Amino acid sequence: MKALVTGANGFTGSHLVRALEQRGDTVVGLVRKSSNLERLTHCQVQLVYGDITDRDTLRVAMTGIDTVFHTAAYVELGLVNQAEMERVNVQGTKAVLEVAQEVGVSKVVYCSTIGVFGDTKKEVVNETFKRTQTDFSSAYDRTKYQAQQLVDQFANLGLPVVSLLPSGIYGSDDPHFGPVIQQFLKGRLKLWAGGDRITGFVHVDDLADALILASEKGIDKEHYIISAGELTTREMFEILSQETNIPVPREVPKPLVRLVGNLLDPLGRLLKWQPPLSRERVHYIYDRCVRVDAIKARQELGWHPRSVSQTLRDTAEGLATR
Repeated sequence: MKALVTGANGFTGSHLVRALEQRGDTVVGLVRKSSNLERLTHCQVQLVYGDITDRDTLRVAMTGIDTVFHTAAYVELGLVNQAEMERVNVQGTKAVLEVAQEVGVSKVVYCSTIGVFGDTKKEVVNETFKRTQTDFSSAYDRTKYQAQQLVDQFANLGLPVVSLLPSGIYGSDDPHFGPVIQQFLKGRLKLWAGGDRITGFVHVDDLADALILASEKGIDKEHYIISAGELTTREMFEILSQETNIPVPREVPKPLVRLVGNLLDPLGRLLKWQPPLSRERVHYIYDRCVRVDAIKARQELGWHPRSVSQTLRDTAEGLATR
C-alpha cells in the first residue's frame, strides 16, 4: 500500500507513519515548511511540504496514493486562534476530501474525536448516538464537529471514507497530558483539579493500529469509536502512584479552581498567554463528560488495544526514559 498521512509530524501522525513503515508500506507525509520533524527521525517517509488547505500541494501529495489518512488538526483548549483553527480543521478537511474525490483514492481514513458527540451527560454512548448538546464547549469542539459533518456529506456522495473517533490519546510524546504525567513522575505535581472527571484512554500506537485496520476492514461511511476504556483522574493518579510510590496529588477545591479560571482567562487574553486554567478548561474539567462504548471497533475491525492501566504504565515508562 502507498499511503498519505496528513500531519505526519504530529503526535498521532508520526506514530502512524512508523506503524505503516514497519508493515513495509510506502508512506508520503504532508507537513508544513515550519514543522518540527523530530518525531520522524529514522523514518523513510517521503515528505511533501505545504499547507493543508493548498489543493495543488494535496494533488502532488496524493499522486499514486491508495489510502489517505487524514490526521492533521489544530488541537488546543483554552485561548486559541479560532479563525486559524477553523481554517485547519474545517477548511483543511474540506480540501483533503475534495482532492481525494478528484484523484480517486481508494480509501480515506479520517481521525475525528469522540468530542463530536458533545456532552453525553455521563451516559455511555456508541456510534448511533445523536448529539443533543446544541451549543459548543470550545472552538475545537465546534470545528471538529463541522469537519465530521463534511466527512459524512462526502461519504454520502460516494467518497470511500471511514471515520475513527478516538478518546484521549496517550503516549510518552503526548504534547497535551504527557507533560502533566512527567511532572508527576518528578514529584512536582502536588495539586490537581477534577479528580472525579471521567476520561477515555487509548494508547497512540493502538490508535495507529486502529487506523490501519480501518483502511483494510472499515466499511465506507461508518464511524468507529476508539477507546480502551475510561478512568477518573483520581484513579489514573492512583495507578501511577502504585507504580512509583509517588503520592497522589491533593484535590484543589472546585470553587477555588473556578475562581482561578475566571481570573486567569481575561489576563491571558490581555497578555496573549495560554494560562494553565481558563474558563474553557474549567468547563471541560467539571461541566462536560463524554463517555463511550468502543465494542464496534473490536468486533468489526478486530482491534485489540492494551488495557487502560497498561496504557498509563507504558506512557509513564516512556516518559521516565526521556
